[in-house]
Amino acid sequence: QVQLVESGGGLVQAGGSLRLSCAASGRSFSTNAMAWFRQAPGKEREFVGSAAGSMWRGEATAYADSVKGRFTISRDNTKNTVYLQMNSLKPEDTAVYYCATGTSGWPSSMRREYNYWGQGTQVTVSS
Repeated sequence: QVQLVESGGGLVQAGGSLRLSCAASGRSFSTNAMAWFRQAPGKEREFVGSAAGSMWRGEATAYADSVKGRFTISRDNTKNTVYLQMNSLKPEDTAVYYCATGTSGWPSSMRREYNYWGQGTQVTVSS
């Protein structure tokens, strides 16, 4: 059974940093893209960043414009884990953050490309 478990969320002041982790179990996801999405209250779930699978020959990562230069996604395939390093956090980054993976190595920004999702971890940035 595939399971994704996020951790690392919490409360941080604006300008601070957090590192989210997502551990996948059930099978190896080294050849599959892994992504982070977020959902703020009353808003649609939106793409944050993605990391390509190990066999992908295009760009290895992709980011939403709103987080470029502040967030970094990385993965450790030996641990079946993806990370999201979030720096220079802003109040508008407050949301529940979800990790996801699918069947393709393409680091897509589209929700429909991902069919396995974690339960989410809350990130709150105070001003």
